[in-house]
Amino acid sequence: MNDEQLLRYSRHLLLTELGVEGQARLAAAQVLIVGAGGLGCPAALYLASGGVGRLTIADPDVVDATNLQRQILYRAESIGAAKAESARAALQAVNPDVEVLPLTKRLAGAALEQAVDAADVVLDCSDNFETRHAVNRACLRAARPLVSGAAIRFDGQLAVFDPRRPGAACYACLFPEDTQAEELRCAVMGVLAPLTGVIGAMQAIEAMKLITGIGEPLSGRLLLLDALHGESRTVRITKDPRCPVCASPSARSAGPAAR
Repeated sequence: MNDEQLLRYSRHLLLTELGVEGQARLAAAQVLIVGAGGLGCPAALYLASGGVGRLTIADPDVVDATNLQRQILYRAESIGAAKAESARAALQAVNPDVEVLPLTKRLAGAALEQAVDAADVVLDCSDNFETRHAVNRACLRAARPLVSGAAIRFDGQLAVFDPRRPGAACYACLFPEDTQAEELRCAVMGVLAPLTGVIGAMQAIEAMKLITGIGEPLSGRLLLLDALHGESRTVRITKDPRCPVCASPSARSAGPAAR
Protein backbone atom coordinates (compact mmCIF):
# COMPACT_ATOMS: atom_id res chain seq x y z
CA MET A 1 0.00 0.00 0.00
CA ASN A 2 1.13 3.54 -0.70
CA ASP A 3 1.08 6.35 1.86
CA GLU A 4 -2.35 7.58 0.77
CA GLN A 5 -3.83 4.10 1.17
CA LEU A 6 -2.16 3.62 4.55
CA LEU A 7 -3.87 6.81 5.69
CA ARG A 8 -7.23 5.97 4.11
CA TYR A 9 -7.44 2.52 5.69
CA SER A 10 -5.63 3.39 8.92
CA ARG A 11 -8.66 2.58 11.10
CA HIS A 12 -8.81 -0.88 9.55
CA LEU A 13 -5.08 -1.36 10.02
CA LEU A 14 -5.44 -0.64 13.74
CA LEU A 15 -7.68 -3.69 14.09
CA THR A 16 -5.37 -6.55 15.03
CA GLU A 17 -7.80 -9.09 13.54
CA LEU A 18 -7.65 -7.30 10.17
CA GLY A 19 -4.39 -5.37 9.84
CA VAL A 20 -2.31 -5.03 6.68
CA GLU A 21 -2.84 -8.63 5.59
CA GLY A 22 -6.63 -8.40 5.84
CA GLN A 23 -6.67 -5.08 3.99
CA ALA A 24 -4.58 -6.63 1.23
CA ARG A 25 -7.12 -9.45 0.92
CA LEU A 26 -9.91 -6.90 0.57
CA ALA A 27 -7.99 -5.08 -2.15
CA ALA A 28 -7.52 -8.34 -4.08
CA ALA A 29 -11.16 -9.42 -3.76
CA GLN A 30 -14.09 -9.22 -6.16
CA VAL A 31 -17.66 -8.99 -4.88
CA LEU A 32 -20.84 -9.38 -6.91
CA ILE A 33 -23.83 -7.37 -5.67
CA VAL A 34 -27.15 -8.43 -7.21
CA GLY A 35 -29.54 -5.52 -6.82
CA ALA A 36 -28.56 -1.86 -6.36
CA GLY A 37 -31.56 -0.85 -4.27
CA GLY A 38 -32.15 -0.29 -0.58
CA LEU A 39 -29.78 -3.08 0.47
CA GLY A 40 -27.31 -2.95 -2.38
CA CYS A 41 -26.58 0.76 -2.00
CA PRO A 42 -25.28 0.72 1.60
CA ALA A 43 -23.57 -2.64 1.08
CA ALA A 44 -21.70 -1.34 -1.97
CA LEU A 45 -20.87 1.95 -0.28
CA TYR A 46 -19.22 0.27 2.71
CA LEU A 47 -17.41 -2.30 0.59
CA ALA A 48 -16.04 0.43 -1.69
CA SER A 49 -15.04 2.75 1.14
CA GLY A 50 -13.55 -0.21 3.01
CA GLY A 51 -11.22 -1.05 0.14
CA VAL A 52 -12.68 -4.04 -1.71
CA GLY A 53 -10.78 -3.98 -4.98
CA ARG A 54 -13.54 -4.78 -7.47
CA LEU A 55 -17.29 -4.57 -7.27
CA THR A 56 -19.72 -5.85 -9.87
CA ILE A 57 -23.10 -4.11 -9.53
CA ALA A 58 -25.99 -5.83 -11.32
CA ASP A 59 -29.35 -4.09 -11.65
CA PRO A 60 -31.52 -3.60 -14.76
CA ASP A 61 -33.61 -0.75 -13.31
CA VAL A 62 -33.39 3.02 -13.53
CA VAL A 63 -33.56 5.43 -10.59
CA ASP A 64 -37.08 6.50 -9.63
CA ALA A 65 -38.15 9.29 -7.27
CA THR A 66 -39.52 6.71 -4.83
CA ASN A 67 -36.03 5.17 -4.52
CA LEU A 68 -34.49 8.28 -2.98
CA GLN A 69 -36.05 7.63 0.45
CA ARG A 70 -33.65 4.74 1.11
CA GLN A 71 -31.30 4.07 -1.82
CA ILE A 72 -28.48 6.25 -0.59
CA LEU A 73 -26.17 6.16 -3.64
CA TYR A 74 -28.60 8.24 -5.70
CA ARG A 75 -29.55 11.91 -5.80
CA ALA A 76 -32.45 13.84 -7.32
CA GLU A 77 -30.40 14.36 -10.48
CA SER A 78 -29.99 10.57 -10.75
CA ILE A 79 -33.68 10.06 -11.59
CA GLY A 80 -34.00 8.31 -14.94
CA ALA A 81 -30.38 7.07 -14.95
CA ALA A 82 -29.46 3.39 -14.89
CA LYS A 83 -28.93 2.35 -11.27
CA ALA A 84 -25.77 0.36 -11.94
CA GLU A 85 -24.15 3.21 -13.85
CA SER A 86 -25.20 5.81 -11.30
CA ALA A 87 -23.90 3.57 -8.52
CA ARG A 88 -20.52 3.28 -10.24
CA ALA A 89 -20.14 7.06 -10.42
CA ALA A 90 -21.07 7.48 -6.75
CA LEU A 91 -18.78 4.69 -5.54
CA GLN A 92 -15.76 5.84 -7.51
CA ALA A 93 -16.28 9.35 -6.17
CA VAL A 94 -15.93 7.86 -2.69
CA ASN A 95 -12.93 5.67 -3.54
CA PRO A 96 -11.26 6.07 -6.96
CA ASP A 97 -9.08 3.00 -6.31
CA VAL A 98 -12.08 0.66 -6.45
CA GLU A 99 -12.97 -0.80 -9.85
CA VAL A 100 -16.73 -0.93 -10.39
CA LEU A 101 -18.27 -2.97 -13.19
CA PRO A 102 -21.92 -2.01 -13.84
CA LEU A 103 -24.29 -4.58 -15.35
CA THR A 104 -27.45 -2.87 -16.53
CA LYS A 105 -29.27 -5.91 -17.89
CA ARG A 106 -31.10 -8.55 -15.87
CA LEU A 107 -28.52 -11.07 -14.72
CA ALA A 108 -29.66 -14.58 -15.65
CA GLY A 109 -28.53 -17.78 -17.33
CA ALA A 110 -24.94 -17.91 -18.57
CA ALA A 111 -24.32 -14.27 -17.66
CA LEU A 112 -25.28 -14.97 -14.05
CA GLU A 113 -23.10 -18.08 -13.94
CA GLN A 114 -20.13 -16.13 -15.30
CA ALA A 115 -20.58 -13.22 -12.87
CA VAL A 116 -20.87 -15.54 -9.86
CA ASP A 117 -17.87 -17.61 -10.95
CA ALA A 118 -15.74 -14.46 -11.19
CA ALA A 119 -16.65 -13.32 -7.65
CA ASP A 120 -15.16 -14.27 -4.31
CA VAL A 121 -18.40 -13.44 -2.46
CA VAL A 122 -21.93 -12.80 -3.73
CA LEU A 123 -24.42 -10.46 -2.07
CA ASP A 124 -28.08 -11.05 -2.83
CA CYS A 125 -29.71 -7.65 -2.45
CA SER A 126 -32.61 -8.40 -4.81
CA ASP A 127 -36.31 -8.10 -4.04
CA ASN A 128 -37.88 -11.22 -5.57
CA PHE A 129 -37.74 -14.97 -5.04
CA GLU A 130 -37.04 -15.79 -8.69
CA THR A 131 -33.76 -13.89 -8.62
CA ARG A 132 -32.87 -15.14 -5.15
CA HIS A 133 -33.28 -18.78 -6.16
CA ALA A 134 -31.34 -18.27 -9.41
CA VAL A 135 -28.47 -16.67 -7.51
CA ASN A 136 -28.54 -19.47 -4.93
CA ARG A 137 -28.23 -22.13 -7.65
CA ALA A 138 -25.37 -20.26 -9.33
CA CYS A 139 -23.51 -19.92 -6.01
CA LEU A 140 -23.89 -23.65 -5.36
CA ARG A 141 -22.52 -24.55 -8.79
CA ALA A 142 -19.53 -22.23 -8.39
CA ALA A 143 -19.04 -22.95 -4.65
CA ARG A 144 -19.25 -19.26 -3.78
CA PRO A 145 -20.48 -17.95 -0.41
CA LEU A 146 -23.81 -16.13 -0.60
CA VAL A 147 -24.77 -13.30 1.76
CA SER A 148 -28.54 -12.91 1.64
CA GLY A 149 -30.41 -9.91 3.02
CA ALA A 150 -34.03 -8.79 3.07
CA ALA A 151 -35.99 -5.88 4.53
CA ILE A 152 -39.72 -5.11 4.48
CA ARG A 153 -41.77 -2.77 6.65
CA PHE A 154 -39.88 -2.92 10.00
CA ASP A 155 -38.47 -6.45 9.64
CA GLY A 156 -35.00 -7.42 8.44
CA GLN A 157 -33.34 -10.75 7.71
CA LEU A 158 -29.72 -11.72 7.16
CA ALA A 159 -28.05 -15.09 6.50
CA VAL A 160 -24.89 -16.55 4.97
CA PHE A 161 -25.04 -19.67 2.83
CA ASP A 162 -21.57 -21.07 2.26
CA PRO A 163 -21.43 -24.21 0.07
CA ARG A 164 -17.75 -24.62 0.91
CA ARG A 165 -18.75 -25.77 4.38
CA PRO A 166 -19.62 -29.47 4.70
CA GLY A 167 -23.30 -29.98 5.39
CA ALA A 168 -24.17 -26.32 4.89
CA ALA A 169 -27.75 -25.38 4.08
CA CYS A 170 -28.59 -23.39 0.95
CA TYR A 171 -31.19 -20.67 0.45
CA ALA A 172 -33.67 -23.23 -0.90
CA CYS A 173 -33.39 -25.26 2.31
CA LEU A 174 -34.86 -22.24 4.12
CA PHE A 175 -37.23 -21.06 1.39
CA PRO A 176 -38.01 -23.99 -0.95
CA GLU A 177 -38.44 -23.12 -4.61
CA ASP A 178 -41.82 -24.84 -4.85
CA THR A 179 -43.30 -22.95 -1.87
CA GLN A 180 -46.09 -20.58 -2.84
CA ALA A 181 -44.73 -17.73 -0.71
CA GLU A 182 -46.31 -14.32 -0.92
CA GLU A 183 -44.00 -11.87 -2.67
CA LEU A 184 -43.64 -8.89 -0.33
CA ARG A 185 -42.39 -5.75 -2.05
CA CYS A 186 -41.56 -2.32 -0.70
CA ALA A 187 -43.75 -0.73 -3.38
CA VAL A 188 -46.79 -2.34 -1.77
CA MET A 189 -45.84 -2.95 1.87
CA GLY A 190 -43.46 -0.06 2.54
CA VAL A 191 -40.12 -0.17 4.34
CA LEU A 192 -38.41 1.95 6.99
CA ALA A 193 -35.49 3.66 5.25
CA PRO A 194 -32.77 3.11 7.90
CA LEU A 195 -33.65 -0.58 8.15
CA THR A 196 -32.35 -1.15 4.63
CA GLY A 197 -29.16 0.64 5.65
CA VAL A 198 -28.72 -1.60 8.69
CA ILE A 199 -29.21 -4.86 6.78
CA GLY A 200 -27.12 -3.70 3.80
CA ALA A 201 -24.28 -2.63 6.10
CA MET A 202 -24.44 -6.00 7.86
CA GLN A 203 -24.19 -7.73 4.49
CA ALA A 204 -20.99 -5.75 3.89
CA ILE A 205 -19.67 -6.88 7.28
CA GLU A 206 -20.34 -10.53 6.48
CA ALA A 207 -18.67 -10.15 3.07
CA MET A 208 -15.56 -8.62 4.64
CA LYS A 209 -15.39 -11.42 7.21
CA LEU A 210 -15.63 -14.04 4.48
CA ILE A 211 -12.93 -12.34 2.39
CA THR A 212 -10.45 -11.81 5.22
CA GLY A 213 -11.21 -14.93 7.25
CA ILE A 214 -11.76 -13.04 10.50
CA GLY A 215 -14.47 -13.70 13.05
CA GLU A 216 -17.32 -16.14 12.58
CA PRO A 217 -19.63 -15.59 9.58
CA LEU A 218 -23.39 -15.90 10.01
CA SER A 219 -23.26 -19.25 8.23
CA GLY A 220 -26.06 -21.66 9.10
CA ARG A 221 -27.90 -18.98 11.02
CA LEU A 222 -30.71 -16.55 10.20
CA LEU A 223 -30.67 -13.18 11.93
CA LEU A 224 -34.15 -11.68 12.39
CA LEU A 225 -34.37 -7.98 13.25
CA ASP A 226 -37.55 -6.27 14.48
CA ALA A 227 -36.68 -2.59 14.12
CA LEU A 228 -40.05 -1.39 15.41
CA HIS A 229 -39.55 -2.98 18.83
CA GLY A 230 -35.74 -2.97 18.92
CA GLU A 231 -35.48 -6.73 19.13
CA SER A 232 -33.39 -9.33 17.31
CA ARG A 233 -32.90 -13.07 17.46
CA THR A 234 -30.93 -15.71 15.61
CA VAL A 235 -32.31 -19.09 14.54
CA ARG A 236 -30.36 -22.08 13.29
CA ILE A 237 -30.72 -23.10 9.63
CA THR A 238 -30.25 -26.80 8.98
CA LYS A 239 -29.65 -28.48 5.66
CA ASP A 240 -32.69 -30.18 4.16
CA PRO A 241 -31.46 -33.69 3.24
CA ARG A 242 -34.03 -33.82 0.44
CA CYS A 243 -33.52 -30.28 -0.87
CA PRO A 244 -33.96 -30.45 -4.66
CA VAL A 245 -31.23 -27.84 -5.08
CA CYS A 246 -28.34 -28.83 -2.81
CA ALA A 247 -29.00 -32.46 -1.72
CA SER A 248 -27.49 -35.38 -3.59
CA PRO A 249 -29.81 -37.24 -6.00
CA SER A 250 -29.68 -40.35 -3.80
CA ALA A 251 -30.73 -38.38 -0.73
CA ARG A 252 -33.63 -36.75 -2.57
CA SER A 253 -34.95 -40.09 -3.76
CA ALA A 254 -34.62 -41.82 -0.41
CA GLY A 255 -37.96 -40.55 0.86
CA PRO A 256 -38.73 -39.24 4.37
CA ALA A 257 -35.99 -39.74 6.90
CA ALA A 258 -36.54 -42.26 9.69
CA ARG A 259 -37.74 -40.80 12.97
